[in-house]
Amino acid sequence: MQLWVGLGNPGAKYAGNRHNIGFMALDRIAEDQGAPWRSKFQGLIAEARFGSEKVWLLKPTTFMNLSGQSVGEAMRFHKLEPGDVTVFHDELDLAPGKVRLKQGGGHAGHNGLRSIHQHIGPDYARVRLGIGHPGHKDRVSGYVLSDFAKSEGEMLDNLLRGIVDGAPKLAAGDGGGFMNAISLRVAPPRSSATAKPDKSPTKAASESAPKAEQAPDPEPSLTPLQRLAARFK
Repeated sequence: MQLWVGLGNPGAKYAGNRHNIGFMALDRIAEDQGAPWRSKFQGLIAEARFGSEKVWLLKPTTFMNLSGQSVGEAMRFHKLEPGDVTVFHDELDLAPGKVRLKQGGGHAGHNGLRSIHQHIGPDYARVRLGIGHPGHKDRVSGYVLSDFAKSEGEMLDNLLRGIVDGAPKLAAGDGGGFMNAISLRVAPPRSSATAKPDKSPTKAASESAPKAEQAPDPEPSLTPLQRLAARFK
């Protein structure tokens, strides 16, 4: 059994904020699973299944800086260890659309992670979802609490679709498979079949023209000077 936690702030006011991308990720997974949300553990919880693996999805409704209360309560109830927990959260140090997996480590000033550290320690996994940085630390608060720009809509949708695609791999402990599923959505490989052939006259002529055959050596036994003279006979 695993516990996946999405970080964000509750309420319609914050629903589209960059800070709520963790909520968005779990909402997409729950939607794909047809799993209803219900109130429990100072949050909203839903049950997902990937093969034989049961995963509880949790969105703390305590507001970001108290997220650890909800996570700790859910862990104790289900008798889970920190290693069973994966937290989906926004990451300033990654460009929008970029994702990284991390096991353990510091909270890097993230209020939600700081709270979780206080309640369960640092030994949980994180899915770091890039939102980019506003460029100056004084602008961070306003930036994370603002909505994604319309121009980022397609990127965000592809990212969330990739997370849903890769969720079974993540549940199975296949981090590489999870990341690959996201990559296929966010940056799909270009098909060679779509590449247009170069039909320029110069290239076409060079491809259709027969290759010139090398002139045979006049007399292999002759000296270099005699060979040169033979060519002008």
